[in-house]
Amino acid sequence: MKMSLSNNQSGRTEDPSNCWVIQAENLTKVYKMGEVEVHALNGLSLKIACGEVVSIMGPSGSGKSTLMNIIGCLDRPTSGEYILDDEPVARLTDDQLATIRNRKVGFVFQSFNLLSRATALANVELPMRYSGVTRGTKEKAIAALEAVGLSDRMYHRPNELSGGQMQRVAIARALVNDPAIILADEPTGNLDTKSGHEILELLLNLNREKGTTLIIVTHAPDIAAQSQRIIRIRDGVVEEAE
Repeated sequence: MKMSLSNNQSGRTEDPSNCWVIQAENLTKVYKMGEVEVHALNGLSLKIACGEVVSIMGPSGSGKSTLMNIIGCLDRPTSGEYILDDEPVARLTDDQLATIRNRKVGFVFQSFNLLSRATALANVELPMRYSGVTRGTKEKAIAALEAVGLSDRMYHRPNELSGGQMQRVAIARALVNDPAIILADEPTGNLDTKSGHEILELLLNLNREKGTTLIIVTHAPDIAAQSQRIIRIRDGVVEEAE
């Protein structure tokens, strides 16, 4: 697959010796449920290098989903420091979080999360429109769809696409703003085996050819085995980093 998007538009370096795209230090997250406090994260710390492929694994209730929400700027920690692509984000307002999220994070979800009445092209244009871009959105969206092999499906709606094709649209949408990271939450969970392998290979190719940092949340050992590193979460802390 030949990428048609420009490489490293944000000026990031992919040398892990001096580039950490994720820095989390002593994160805690406490949810209050009536009189009960639930401690989802308990002083978790980790670093992820620019251009790295990492899988995050953990049992139900381990704090994995809470960590992903914080990494993706969907939530903020109760305490601790989180730096995303050199920007401290732990104490930002909701509006500031939304801005950082749109610029820095590309999401790929298990359930695709596409707008059913919009074409593939319109779905991919959305992140740019949310970030206030008014020029060149169509051209960049077309380039993103070409990069994932969907140039012949850009005017199709989700109900006219297979599961694998819908996930390719979601990946194109995730990369169109040149994010610091792509955060893929069980990206093959709703796909058959063949389509799942194709989607995983597409994500890995994005990393190899474009240098995109890829963070995969998965329960599947065979998917995690394709990563450069596996981070295992249990009881709100990093249990093991392989």
